[in-house]
Amino acid sequence: MTTEAEMASDDAVIEDQDRCPCASGDVFGGCCGPLLEGAPAPTAERLMRSRYTAFGLHDAGHLLRTWHPATRPETIDFEPDLEWRRLLVIDRAAGGPFDREGVVEFEAFWRQGAARGSLHERSRFVRENRHWYYVDGDVR
Repeated sequence: MTTEAEMASDDAVIEDQDRCPCASGDVFGGCCGPLLEGAPAPTAERLMRSRYTAFGLHDAGHLLRTWHPATRPETIDFEPDLEWRRLLVIDRAAGGPFDREGVVEFEAFWRQGAARGSLHERSRFVRENRHWYYVDGDVR
């Protein structure tokens, strides 16, 4: 079990000029990097992308900080040999800078040893006090 204070090993460190793991097409320093450091996400989709990146980097602090208190778990467990490989945003509803709620549907592809698969989820987000929070999701 990985705790909030633990992060991915040095070989998983992403530099600001590297492409962001969330597949936005932007560099890490202009995309998920600032959000993982505590900047608020401007949209529900940007928060979802940063959470995908945080899962890949084992950044429990960001995941817990951006999870709505009503549904937030006490800890996050990471599987050390699970690699998140690619993110595809399928759909989004609302979730803009002036919305109070948003939905983002995505498929995240993973690899664990020789096994490969994907997680397809329709995630719900709420914006409170100018911050977006992940509430929950329906796995499809």
